[in-house]
Amino acid sequence: MSGSQFIITGTSKGIGEQLACMLVENGNVVYGIARGTSDRLSSSANYRHIAYDLNDTLGLENVMDRLFELIDPAHADMICLINNASMLEPLKSIDLCEPKDIQMNLQISLIAPMILTSSFIKKTEGLSIRKKIINISSGSGVYPAPTMSVYCTAKAGMNMFTQSVGAEQRNRQHPVEIIAVNPGMVETDMQRLARSKNESEFDMAHVFAQAHESGQLLSTEEIGLHLLHIIDKEFEPGQIVNYNEV
Repeated sequence: MSGSQFIITGTSKGIGEQLACMLVENGNVVYGIARGTSDRLSSSANYRHIAYDLNDTLGLENVMDRLFELIDPAHADMICLINNASMLEPLKSIDLCEPKDIQMNLQISLIAPMILTSSFIKKTEGLSIRKKIINISSGSGVYPAPTMSVYCTAKAGMNMFTQSVGAEQRNRQHPVEIIAVNPGMVETDMQRLARSKNESEFDMAHVFAQAHESGQLLSTEEIGLHLLHIIDKEFEPGQIVNYNEV
């Protein structure tokens, strides 16, 4: 895979940073949207960084306007949006969650991907090249967990949003191949945060600690390789994909 153009959120660390590194090494151009920067990516000629706080969702269409002034579809085999950024906290029972924390989580984890998806589809309408959107979801979107209600709800929303937009796209002349991917449990800052929490406040802390201690976590390199295969493979729009099925 080379010669494609990618827009990826959350490229300053974790899965987003690792995947962006792999893609630019393969000769693709990556436009990363994140508040922070990545030392690993900053020296790459194929990487362009857009410093932006995804919590400011109403400015995202302007970000996409800027991006599509840089993207040249005529010289791309594929244009792909990867909604990777998300927020884990608040990790508390819902009665202990502050309204501002609930709002920030949903803005970053669900509203931002919805707006970016809407803008991407509008801006690529009529293009006959391959167009793909990958929404990074989670098993938490299917399995409810105590003290994770906000995160679980955002990921369940991501799954339903993907399926609904997929149903819209299936009969288009040049459909966008939108899918959601459950990457499994990956060793990232979010995992480290979850297992460091006080169990008296966050019921699931011991589950995350046990997963780490028993070696269940994938490395970002492992999930990056899975995602490269998922990018290459064609799916029916709206499909929910588990990383280990590809």
